[in-house]
Amino acid sequence: MRLHRSLIVFGALVLALTAAMASVAAAQSGPKTAAVVNGEVITEEQVARAAAADLEKLESNRPQQEAAYARQKLQIMWRFLDSLVEDKVIAAEATSLKITKEEFLGIEIESNIPAPSPEEVDSFYEANKAQIPLPKAEALPQVRQFMMDQVRRRLRGPLVQRLKQKYGVTTNLDPVRMDVATAGHPSRGAANAPVTLVEFADFECPFCGGLFPTLKLIEENYAGRLRVVYRQFPLTTLHPNAQKSAEASLCAFEQQKFWEYHDSLFQNQRELSVEALKRRAADLKLDTAAFNQCLDSGRQAEAIQKQKAEGAQLGVGGTPTVFINGRLLAGGPSYANLKTLIDDELQRANAR
Repeated sequence: MRLHRSLIVFGALVLALTAAMASVAAAQSGPKTAAVVNGEVITEEQVARAAAADLEKLESNRPQQEAAYARQKLQIMWRFLDSLVEDKVIAAEATSLKITKEEFLGIEIESNIPAPSPEEVDSFYEANKAQIPLPKAEALPQVRQFMMDQVRRRLRGPLVQRLKQKYGVTTNLDPVRMDVATAGHPSRGAANAPVTLVEFADFECPFCGGLFPTLKLIEENYAGRLRVVYRQFPLTTLHPNAQKSAEASLCAFEQQKFWEYHDSLFQNQRELSVEALKRRAADLKLDTAAFNQCLDSGRQAEAIQKQKAEGAQLGVGGTPTVFINGRLLAGGPSYANLKTLIDDELQRANAR
């Protein structure tokens, strides 16, 4: 009987010790940190609470594919985390200036938003009325507000970026990544580089031409750590020479001269007729007979259409669109934006 009581006591002690250890482990792990702003922690629990309504809506319309569900959930979490971070850096700056957030935003943004003239609003409506399902009289006030909101967003972005740098922001939430295919597409840089940058672009797009020197500088400054991949996305409704230029680049790719041809196209976007494309091939010492036959046959057209379809599925709606390790960066990103994302990916790679 004494032995039985001893075993019971021993068992109770084991259970108590196990519970205590679990409690200590839980206390040590604590809530997961989503971000740190100016030394202040934002937990994933806080983000989830802020995003509760959108997360509940996602659950009620849960995608069948688990990967799609996980990506959409992460997108929601990031949207609300960004909002919380923005609010905190703006609040920090307002506090340092001894004014309210509303006063600070009024000085930095609202006072710099010009009210569009009635003529400008009317012109915008006429240019976009096919996409506006309202009578003109009802639409004009909304068009005016839309135009002002566009300026507001353009002003807010750089302001928030500056404040993030000033107050120090680190994020621990997993990034939203897309599965962007790179195999078989033109690439340069180390195959085992920790960062892969994929650009969807159009050789006649002026914004792509503007990004070209920026990407060249990025490649130079991250040599050995960055691989660049080019994907075709010619905007044929806007640029009449884009399709044939894309085909020509792939004809050059057949002869292992893609990047020389790519650089030549972006260095002179004014000369993109079929005749000019063929002259480029001759200037770059390609086998012109093979190149001309490839271009005239149009055999690369199907591959380009497939790339456009894949890009559209990834969310590419215009050019240039850049993915950095699968993270979307749309709308002609600046050197600073590219650097921020690349540095973050390198930091994550070093932490693994």
